[in-house]
Amino acid sequence: MSAQTLGMPRDERFVRRLSSKSTSTTDLNMGPTVVVPPKHLTAPSDAHEIAAAMEIARHSIELPITPPSAPGTPLETTVTGKYAFAFDIDGVLIRGGKPIPEAIEAMKVLNGQNEYGIKIPYIFVTNGGGKSENERCLQLSQQLQIEVSPGQFICGHTPMREMAEKYRTVLVIGGEGEKCRQVAEAYGFKDVVTPGDIIKDNQDTTPFRKLTEDEHNNSRLRNFAEVEIDAIFVFADSRDWASDQQIILDLLMSKNGRLGTRSENFDEGPPVFFSHNDVVWSTSHDLTRIGMGALRVSLEAMFKAVTGTDLQTIAFGKPQIGTFEFATRLLQQWRKETHGINEPPETVYFVGDTPESDIRGTNEFNNEAENTWYSILVRTGVFREGTKPKFQPKVTVDTVLDAVLHGLEREQKKALKRRVLEASIEAETIEE
Repeated sequence: MSAQTLGMPRDERFVRRLSSKSTSTTDLNMGPTVVVPPKHLTAPSDAHEIAAAMEIARHSIELPITPPSAPGTPLETTVTGKYAFAFDIDGVLIRGGKPIPEAIEAMKVLNGQNEYGIKIPYIFVTNGGGKSENERCLQLSQQLQIEVSPGQFICGHTPMREMAEKYRTVLVIGGEGEKCRQVAEAYGFKDVVTPGDIIKDNQDTTPFRKLTEDEHNNSRLRNFAEVEIDAIFVFADSRDWASDQQIILDLLMSKNGRLGTRSENFDEGPPVFFSHNDVVWSTSHDLTRIGMGALRVSLEAMFKAVTGTDLQTIAFGKPQIGTFEFATRLLQQWRKETHGINEPPETVYFVGDTPESDIRGTNEFNNEAENTWYSILVRTGVFREGTKPKFQPKVTVDTVLDAVLHGLEREQKKALKRRVLEASIEAETIEE
């Protein structure tokens, strides 16, 4: 058996514990699960309660679960319901595929190893794509050595699953090998095409790119003169800008998404969706590297240069409001099931490294949200000391550990003020 499962299900809220070392993404599709580092398999860790509860909440909002015998009864919990944390991943918790040292300590603090003994709920909101939420879960569990669940992850392309019923035949761009096709198919898209499929059908499509043996074997042969592509989705960073942009341009200038045709006014092509709009991002390199947002800018400029008309594209992810709305629904469902309160946590601390997406999105959503979204910028990623961010955070700190400690101390001060106020009101009432 590739996954180790502990315990026996008592009702639909049962959450399986699966090894991060031996579990496959297929195993994760078999119901609510938590991914566990091998050293924690013998017993639940401090992180188990938060991971399991978020997984249940995620299944409740995406695939409603029949509640157990007492509807509306909150689960038993030792986790605060007053506030929560949301983290970007690259540049905040991970850099160049390796955990930032302070990230390990930050997770310990959130999971109760702090002077107050408080556990604090948390989720991960990342623009990184090209992998399913399940695969990101496996990866982060191994990197941070904690229990996490797929339900805690919101990727840039997560909202794209809601478009599977609208578009049948779609072109997916970016990522490694066939991973983006697999993600799109897991989201429910019926007919998923890759650039490799198109090049396999006509090698002259991209004069300077030839498919490798693996790409040729994995690409699906079909006659694209008879296929109409309904939409284009950039799920992850392109691995070959020249060929990908050529194929996208061909489709944008086509008649109804049929390759080999040309629209008279270049206005009959399929829509283009990007999973996020980050122009730069943090990697293991000392300086930031260009990302999907740069591809979007380049594509729009190229379309203008070739056709003389403007191209309108659509981006998901941060700072788009839909990402924050989804995060709020998830946290509200979690609080409802664990605390019996059908409202999101009073404050969500969002920790990010990119002012243009993390901080901008948090601040703009805070202006219209029912609760408070509090932006914290860290210095371990895109942001560099000495520069002035266009979008100002509530506070700037060195590391994610500093961000967690800042939020914790801020909440403790708020709690103390509430207690003092309540005591004062009670004293006045007694005097009267």
